[in-house]
Amino acid sequence: QVQLVESGGGLVQPGGSLRLSCVASGTFFFGTFFSGRTMGWYRQAPGKQRDLVASITSGGNTDYAEFVKGRFTISRDNAKNTVYLQMNSLKPEDTALYYCNDVLRPWPSWGQGTQVTVSS
Repeated sequence: QVQLVESGGGLVQPGGSLRLSCVASGTFFFGTFFSGRTMGWYRQAPGKQRDLVASITSGGNTDYAEFVKGRFTISRDNAKNTVYLQMNSLKPEDTALYYCNDVLRPWPSWGQGTQVTVSS
């Protein structure tokens, strides 16, 4: 059973920054643990599908959706079972509920997410 707890969201003005955190606990599929999983940040705006924003492998290789490249940075601390998303130069279109999960085989029980609202 895996528990994913996201935090760090809030209301920010356009151009501002936020840092999201996600703590994962428990055992993922095939008896693996957080340190061995490719983790990702996803987001879902009202009425839209959930999209993958950024991912990071167990070895620290990162990948980003085109719409956040150059603005967002994903990182992880395996000792703390935590994945981070540093978000800079935020835009109103970044407004969404942000979640973390395994990328290759997402855990079926998603966390509650953390709301990011970018507005003046």
